This record gives sequence, C-alpha cells and structure tokens, in this order.
Amino acid sequence: MYNILIVDDEKIVSDVLQQILSRFGHNVEIAYGGYEGMRMFENASFDLVITDIRMPGINGHDMARYIHNSDRPNTPVIGISGTPWLLESGEFDNVLPKPFGLQALLDAVKNVMRDAVTSRRSSYGKAQGAKPATNPAYPKAQPATTRHRHRGQSKTA
Repeated sequence: MYNILIVDDEKIVSDVLQQILSRFGHNVEIAYGGYEGMRMFENASFDLVITDIRMPGINGHDMARYIHNSDRPNTPVIGISGTPWLLESGEFDNVLPKPFGLQALLDAVKNVMRDAVTSRRSSYGKAQGAKPATNPAYPKAQPATTRHRHRGQSKTA
C-alpha cells in the first residue's frame, strides 16, 4: 500500500510499528534516529513519515521541518511522543500520544493519506514550479486531528 518511514530511537517501538504496519500491507523502513531518518528520506521515496518527537540529536520537530523544506514538502508526517506537551505543534499532520492503540495508529495513517491524496487532487492543474512557503504559519496541533499544511486548516479525524 504505502511506503512508510519510521523514525524512532527506541528499537522496540520502531520494531512493533514496523510489524503492525507491515501486517496491514505497508512497506516499512526504520531509521533509529533523526540523522539516519533524514538520510533515508533523501535517498528513497516515502509516502508517509512517522517520527518520535523526543530523540537525541535531530528530534521529531527537526525532522518535520526538514521534510517541509525538502523537495517533497507535502509528505505527511505523523508525530508520536510519550511527552504530550511536545505534541502541541503544527509541524505534524497528525499526532499520537504514547501509548496509543492499534486502531488509533491505523486511523491516523488512513486519515493523513486520504487527506494527502485529496490535497494533491485539489492542486492538480495549478502552475508548475510554484514552491510552497518554507515557513508557513501552522495552527496549533491537537491530538486526533489532521492538518492541511498548505492551507493551515484542521479537519477532525
């Protein structure tokens, strides 16, 4: 179904996410830190990135900003964290506070990917070469919401 990059410094979390998402038909690759995640994002094509927020070195906020400023800025990013106050950022298309259930994960993936497809369809036919804003004003993220980065609007999942 989708090519997903998981970025998390906790091996057990990454491995469990990979097993779950693979079981549901997704191709999943793992980066065990932000630097590795950035390198993998640059060298392969991913439909979605799921990143832990609190990691040493390059954290999830840095990872999301890197993606937004890349040549693929519309790649959806789901932020996950055991520290819920760190989830209050508009850098993520969806956020999941740890621990989260299987259904919450699957719903988040389904919703951000549905919205990504809808966004691509709505922008089809617009002027080629138009670059997205590199520092858009993002609204405050709320758990269980989906973000439309290019418009700054939220849609309840």
